Amino acid sequence: MSTIQILERTLLSDQKYRLERVLFEKPSLKGEMHHQENEVYFRPDAVTVLLVDEEEQKFLFTKQFRLPTFLNGSETGYLLESCAGLIDEGETPEQAAYREVKEETGYDIKELTRYTGVYSSAGGITEYIYLFTAIYNSNGEKEQGGGLENEGEDIEIVEMSFNDAKTKLFAGEFRDAKTMMLLQHYFLTRGLAN
Repeated sequence: MSTIQILERTLLSDQKYRLERVLFEKPSLKGEMHHQENEVYFRPDAVTVLLVDEEEQKFLFTKQFRLPTFLNGSETGYLLESCAGLIDEGETPEQAAYREVKEETGYDIKELTRYTGVYSSAGGITEYIYLFTAIYNSNGEKEQGGGLENEGEDIEIVEMSFNDAKTKLFAGEFRDAKTMMLLQHYFLTRGLAN
């Protein structure tokens, strides 16, 4: 039985996803009960996929405008990322991964491999992100990609060699946490970290 008690939940917004103020009580490490208050954004779970062409030794990333990065000091607001998106109701993470890659890049993928999942910002957002790698053929056929116009997506596709990606990763030039985790995992598990 949980010793955490939810005392009050107040809806602050439901414009897109729910934002609530939650008053709760939890025990401290010493066992004393404490009242706390948090704002929690109930965002759906998501997927992200590092697209790899191992034969050509390159990755495929997306680049798009992200308003929160612009509001928090990014000069342009554009972020280089692994392909990603929210899981639709009724979808498995794997189904969402295939769909998002097709929508954003136009490529079909194979050997989709899930290696873990992480909370994107556990202090205030419920979102859990499933992390995948997948193989794409950079010389193969592809559809248009670029994201969904009705969702305001305007996505640029960026191919990058393994060496360039590793150099940028070690230099701290990637600013997206999920992409950094995927690249670190890829290089470490393949003995390419040095």
